[in-house]
Amino acid sequence: MSKDTLPGLTACNNATLRRATRKIGQYYDDVLAPSGLKATQQGLLYQIHIGNEPAMGAIAASLIMDLSALGHTLKPLIRDGYVETFADPADRRIKRVRLTPLGLAKLDEAMKLWHIAQQRFEEVVGKDQAATLRAVLGDVAELDFDLPPAS
Repeated sequence: MSKDTLPGLTACNNATLRRATRKIGQYYDDVLAPSGLKATQQGLLYQIHIGNEPAMGAIAASLIMDLSALGHTLKPLIRDGYVETFADPADRRIKRVRLTPLGLAKLDEAMKLWHIAQQRFEEVVGKDQAATLRAVLGDVAELDFDLPPAS
């Protein structure tokens, strides 16, 4: 689709970013499809794996999502036996998550496909541009966009 067919949207940071994330998300979902996971699920399993039984609040904060959205995303992973939740032994109010042995095996399967997707993305976009894109988007994710008080 040419930029001429999207008058007004090409100057909008949000619209352009959403178009790009949908395109990239669909691509990663397609590559990961044989694992039965969506890219968001693979990413969540990976975050849980490297987080050493992280608290749900910590995962939600790192992914910039609220706890209810995280719970919604976790439900099918729990249902399918990939993830389990448990109360923190030191503070029972804190809910933690961990991968089950089945979840570790599923993550291993998905990571092999993810590496294929990642490599192809970098071939198409360029390895340096992909690294720059990740760095810029990482920086943007750290910014504070709180609105100033209304006058």
